[in-house]
Amino acid sequence: MKDLFEKIYKDKGPLGKWASQAEGYFVFPKLEGEISNRMKFQGKDVITWSINDYLGLANHPEVRKVDAEAAAKYGSAYPMGARMMSGHTDLHEKLQDELASFVKKEAAYLLNFGYQGMVSTIDALVSKDDIIVYDVDAHACIIDGVRLHMGKRFTYKHNDVESLEKNLDRAAKMAEQTGGGILVISEGVFGMRGEQGRLKEIVALKKKYNFRLFVDDAHGFGTLGATGAGAGEEQGVQDDIDVYFATFAKSLASTGAFIAGDQEIIDYLKYNLRSQMFAKSLQMQLVVGALKRLEMLKTMPELKNKLWENVNALQSGLKDRGFDIGTTQSCVTPVYLKGSIPEAMALVRDLRENYGIFCSIVVYPVIPKGLILLRLIPTATHTLEDVSETLAAFEAIRSRLENGTYKRLSASVMAAMGE
Repeated sequence: MKDLFEKIYKDKGPLGKWASQAEGYFVFPKLEGEISNRMKFQGKDVITWSINDYLGLANHPEVRKVDAEAAAKYGSAYPMGARMMSGHTDLHEKLQDELASFVKKEAAYLLNFGYQGMVSTIDALVSKDDIIVYDVDAHACIIDGVRLHMGKRFTYKHNDVESLEKNLDRAAKMAEQTGGGILVISEGVFGMRGEQGRLKEIVALKKKYNFRLFVDDAHGFGTLGATGAGAGEEQGVQDDIDVYFATFAKSLASTGAFIAGDQEIIDYLKYNLRSQMFAKSLQMQLVVGALKRLEMLKTMPELKNKLWENVNALQSGLKDRGFDIGTTQSCVTPVYLKGSIPEAMALVRDLRENYGIFCSIVVYPVIPKGLILLRLIPTATHTLEDVSETLAAFEAIRSRLENGTYKRLSASVMAAMGE
């Protein structure tokens, strides 16, 4: 019989094999200092483009004051136990009511974490007779939720409505046989590419195929729409989203998440979400903090205005200089370059050490081989000076990538890997 761990010793995985070269620098990096547009990395000042603090609330004085007061009043344990047993409070209900109102839904329900909440919601919404149809580029939490499904599931090409309709046709025929229904899952904003999900076109297919729509709007909540209610509001189809999901980890700069929809749907989910029924309640200091953040989101439009000033300056500046930023329709700003993983490592080291720019790097297997994706997240705390410095740095590193400098610098990395 084979040792269960044999595969671990032989193959660390497509990312794990780079651990000795990458860990602590390219992956699991340690940013230091207050969360802001400028922080420290390995003792050096850097402009940070990898923090999802879209509205700049993480270190806002009003937020920190409320967080500190809530921690002093409630500690970090209260309430103890799961919501159904002993962890329910008036403030949990108040936050739910305010979130529901903000995203224009009848009801909402708090989740401890976005990732586990998404997995559990998908699990609760479908039975073995139902069919799931979802975007092939969906976030890992959606993919993991779909993996729990014991029935059929189909992927459609990313943001391809024709592909979606073909798969809906397949799903509809199968649902006729099983007696089940169809759940379509899309993201409001795809967090790697920055594209909005084609929610308006998806909604237009609902009458023909009679499916329900579940939207993960983690990156759209707080950043898109006239009031910040997200991609559905931006596209004018918020009412047609059957289950709306958003996380506190982006615009609200905190921990937790929520789902929203018709009262009857939310009532069903709160009694069937295993990740919430059998887990500790969202702690009170996070609930109080989220209430404050939501209030600021609703009453301080200047935060979103400043965010978009920075987004537009960065994205237009990159496009004017000939950079490929794909078809982003959100704050997420991807920059696509061509090169190998070792070249990507040399490039990013140069950016951080010599230009003071810290952004996330994405390579194979997340994106196709031969591509390097530098992912920038503008926030309301960034300045136009930050944008100018970054644009100049990107022009410099592109030249070095194209003239082979990083290929030469990466030779030692390749040698160390035995490749």
